[in-house]
This record gives sequence, structure tokens and C-alpha cells, in this order.
Amino acid sequence: MRAIAPRTAALTTAFGTASLAAALFAMPFFSSAAWAANAATVATAPAVNTPNAAKPVIVVLGDSISAEYGLPRDSGWVALLRQRLAEERVDYSVANASISGDTTSGGRARLPVLMQRLKPAIVIVELGANDALRGVPLATTQDNLRTIVEQAQQGHAKVVLVGMYVPPNYGPDYTQKFHALYGDLSKQMHTALVPFLLDGIADKPEMFQADQMHPTQQAQAVLLNNVWPVVKPLLRTSSPH
Repeated sequence: MRAIAPRTAALTTAFGTASLAAALFAMPFFSSAAWAANAATVATAPAVNTPNAAKPVIVVLGDSISAEYGLPRDSGWVALLRQRLAEERVDYSVANASISGDTTSGGRARLPVLMQRLKPAIVIVELGANDALRGVPLATTQDNLRTIVEQAQQGHAKVVLVGMYVPPNYGPDYTQKFHALYGDLSKQMHTALVPFLLDGIADKPEMFQADQMHPTQQAQAVLLNNVWPVVKPLLRTSSPH
């Protein structure tokens, strides 16, 4: 099963094949039961840390996977991103504005205040999976993500879109179109793209909590390693406002 986990470079081009889709949907992350259980997650307001005003800011606008759901405080991939920046002596602050259970509509509504308050240099958008759980039409999800990107870009922030998959019970047409919208939107709006946040762990049950939906603490370094190569080049060109 280790070879089934999609690698970043090949993910978007290979997704259309039935064999890859079938393999992905056999992975623990794509358990329909797990997704149904996750639908009960209630959105709660995040404790957004106040970044150092003297540093450019990276805002992470995400859902439970970025909000450290079920994890010890400061052990998620966003906290590890903050540590990586310090280790590499990159002078950026990180504000985690993620909420468990959040949707693209929630992110769209919250971002203007975050942009005004934090004036981020980079916005990482990890949203959309909960839209599928709630039956939100793809067109609405795409429109919300487009608006989020526009809001960030109008505030002179670089944008990183983080892609996801949905389980097979949504049907092959929906699942393919859902994942494709991230790549399509990234191309249209000239953003950076992480094709699949859970690349490298999706076929490993031991990397997930009991719900088989949320990654464990041990998996967080893998998530960071999926995001870091996409974010790092932006650090060289981003500058404080």
C-alpha cells in the first residue's frame, strides 16, 4: 500500500485514472463512516495568536486538520511550520486562524477581518472538505474559494491553496471535480498549490486518530513536509507591508 499514496508531482495529472481513484478510496482516510462522524464536528472560534508586528505574517485559514483537532496544543503542522521558520532563521510570524468544522463560507466571512488586522504576506487556505460533508454544491465551494483568494490578493498577500479529496460515496464525477477545482483555481488565479495535504499518510491507518479522519501527532511532520516546499519559495519574494 505504501506505493499507492500519491506523490505531489504526479497527483493532479494522474487523478483522472480509475485505478488511482480506486486505490485512494481504499485508504483509511476515505472511510465514509469516518467522514459521516466528522460531520458532527462543531465549529468553534479559534484562538488566533497575535503575531509580532515587526515581522511579515503567514495566516493559515483552515479546518480541524489545521486546528490541531485531538492533538496536544502546539503539536500540529502549523505549529511545526512556526518551528521550521525559526530553525531556518526566516523572520516570519504564523497566525493559525483555523476552526474545526469550518467551511469555505466560514473562511470567506472571516478573512476580511483577518486581512485588516494582521495584513498577512502569505495566506494558506486549507478549506473545502467540510463543504462536501454538508452537501454544499461544488459551484458554491469554488465561488467561496475564489473570493477568499481575491480577498487575500487584494490585500497583497501570496496565496497557497491546499487540495483535498472526498470519499467515494459522493460518486466518481463529484470526487474528481472536487479535487480538480483546487488545481483549476490555482492556475486561474496564479496561486501556489499543495495538491494533497495528506499525501504520504492516507494509506497508513496508524497515522490517524481513532476516527480515522484526523491525523495523529506523529503524522504532523509529514503534513508540514507536504506544505513546506510550496511555502518556502514564497518567503523569498514576500515582504512586510
